[in-house]
Amino acid sequence: MRIGICCYPSHGGSGVVATELGKHLANGGHEVAFISYAAPLRLTELPPRVSFHEVEIEQYPLLKHFPYTLALASKLAEVAEIKELDVLHAHYAIPFGAAALLAKQILRDRDRDLKVVLTLHGTDITLVGNNASFKPVTKMTIENADAVTVVSRFLKEETIRQFDIQRELAIIYNFIDPERHELEPCPCIPQCNANSQKTIMHISNFRPVKRIRDVIAIFAKISEVLDSRLILVGDGPDALVAREMGQEFGIHDRINFIGIVDRVAPLLARADLFLLPSSTESFGLVALEAMASGVPVIASNVGGIPEVIEHERTGFLAPVGDVDAMSAYAIDLLQNEKKHRKFGMEAQEQARLKFDYRLIVPQYEDLYKRALNS
Repeated sequence: MRIGICCYPSHGGSGVVATELGKHLANGGHEVAFISYAAPLRLTELPPRVSFHEVEIEQYPLLKHFPYTLALASKLAEVAEIKELDVLHAHYAIPFGAAALLAKQILRDRDRDLKVVLTLHGTDITLVGNNASFKPVTKMTIENADAVTVVSRFLKEETIRQFDIQRELAIIYNFIDPERHELEPCPCIPQCNANSQKTIMHISNFRPVKRIRDVIAIFAKISEVLDSRLILVGDGPDALVAREMGQEFGIHDRINFIGIVDRVAPLLARADLFLLPSSTESFGLVALEAMASGVPVIASNVGGIPEVIEHERTGFLAPVGDVDAMSAYAIDLLQNEKKHRKFGMEAQEQARLKFDYRLIVPQYEDLYKRALNS
């Protein structure tokens, strides 16, 4: 098949999943074309059968804001025609799903039947798409795509509830490549100063929904009991908040800011514990990546996270904002070497048994085929 993929090129979960999916599809013999305003973070090199097409953003004196969605739709139609795409897979309802449907209409006028597959990732339903300004467009996009997938049962239920959707929504979970979690640790994170020191890690885009304040507060409580360090990976509006809180708690010298990276597996190889105290997560891809590296996760019991993390087996779940419970779970796990090892092994086994890309990518391929035959 010839498949087009449009997604956000940043380090958020939707862009990561879309990029990894495209690369696996290409490895399986399909032709894949990525379309976005910048090359996806995890597409530093173009593998065989993969191309990238940039949406140009220009400025016009008469336009206060550049109409990116319209430029994207035109580019999608252009690439679909040049590459003779069979399927256009949009990751995120706004703007990619809406633009994909517009591109489909453009090609229909040229007697081309381009199939549009839409994957909903979370905030395009719970936050962005649910905004009053976008809700009618989001609903129309979901109802008119040739096939729609969601990344968790939670997101399926939320989509039906918030948009009164009657059509089929296929649950296709996010995935990992186990082999990428067997790499050597990243040299940008040095080994601990002592064998007893523990490494706590958090990876995100540092938005308020990730509750960075809770991450720092949890680590402060851990560091009162255990010799430990906190590795923060990523960047965003709350990065400064993390720095300021580290100063306030007097633990800034034990916090390392790594910034944005394109591969997290070599960093996770250094971690003993992963924190994800988000206020909402439709899936929690980074928690799955931690599990694939054999790292137990302590997270909020919210959204799709319980579909990934099994409480008291692969990690611990606590109510949103319950810093005391999360820090207590962390200290208990880190102080008990046998228990910690067991949790890590269970986490890795769970990730590989349920979320290996060799199980998930064929589900997308089957969906494409059904869309083409519909």
